[in-house]
Amino acid sequence: MTEKYFKLTLLSAGLLLGAATIVEAETPRHCAPRHEVVDRLAAKFGETRQSMGLGANNAVMELFASPDSGSWTITVTMANGITCLVASGQAFEELAEALPPKGDDA
Repeated sequence: MTEKYFKLTLLSAGLLLGAATIVEAETPRHCAPRHEVVDRLAAKFGETRQSMGLGANNAVMELFASPDSGSWTITVTMANGITCLVASGQAFEELAEALPPKGDDA
C-alpha cells in the first residue's frame, strides 16, 4: 500500500509542476511594445533586424543579430503591437545556402 501511495504522490507532484510550467509559459514576462524591444536590442546588444517572416494569426517573427558580437534574438510581434522575446543566443552567422538539386536526397 505504501508503494502505491508513493507513486500517486509522485504523479500528483509531477502534474502540479507541469501545470505551474504551463501557467508560467503563458505569462508574457518578456514582452513590451515593439519599439521598446527594438530600441533595447540595439542599445544593449548592438542587434539589428536580419530577417523576418509572417506566422499564424498575423504574428511577425523577426531575427535580430549583431554581426560584430554574434549575439542573436528571435522575437514575435502580435497584431496588437506587443513583441515577445522567444529565444536568444550567441555565434550568429549569416548563411545563403542554395537548395539541393531536385532528386538529390542530401
